[in-house]
Amino acid sequence: MAGNREFVLRRVHSMLGVIPIGLFLVQHLVVNHFATGGPESFNKAADFMGNLPFRIVLETVIIYLPILFHAIYGLYIAFTAKNNTNKYGYFRNWMFFLQRVSGIITLIFIAWHVWETRIAAAFGTHVDFNMMNEILSSPFMFVFYVIGTISTVFHFANGLWSFLVSWGITVSPRSQVISTYFTTGVFVVLSIILVRTLLAFI
Repeated sequence: MAGNREFVLRRVHSMLGVIPIGLFLVQHLVVNHFATGGPESFNKAADFMGNLPFRIVLETVIIYLPILFHAIYGLYIAFTAKNNTNKYGYFRNWMFFLQRVSGIITLIFIAWHVWETRIAAAFGTHVDFNMMNEILSSPFMFVFYVIGTISTVFHFANGLWSFLVSWGITVSPRSQVISTYFTTGVFVVLSIILVRTLLAFI
């Protein structure tokens, strides 16, 4: 019974990392990328998302609760996993290890980002281009955001590879090699988008 329960929990954990969390990540990056068009462009996109009907309900059900479960169970996986990178230096072993490390970094970054933006907004601060400009004007915060966002994108892209395997979509070695190239491409494209966005804010 315990084995079956853990199997189901890992499946759910994997699925939530892609749907809906991964989809939200991509959408969030696309909206933020409007910053490359200037303050007005970003503010219009941010205001549109902020004024969606039932926004709080949607954010709670589609974003916050899935992230909470994914984070809690992810920490359990990270601290109970047996990493064997010292004994076996295979590529996928390193990806397994980096997935756990990037997950912890991502959790810290998301917690801080939510505190700095969503919690501040709840107390009346307007989330706009100027807010992000002030945050990222600090060299320390800029580096923190670069590390945090790249870690988040890596965690999603590498998790997407694991999702395809665990859900039986990529079973053969050839399909797993192809998915490695695909998820690497996802990581590169999303990283370019986020770096362009961060630079646009400063």
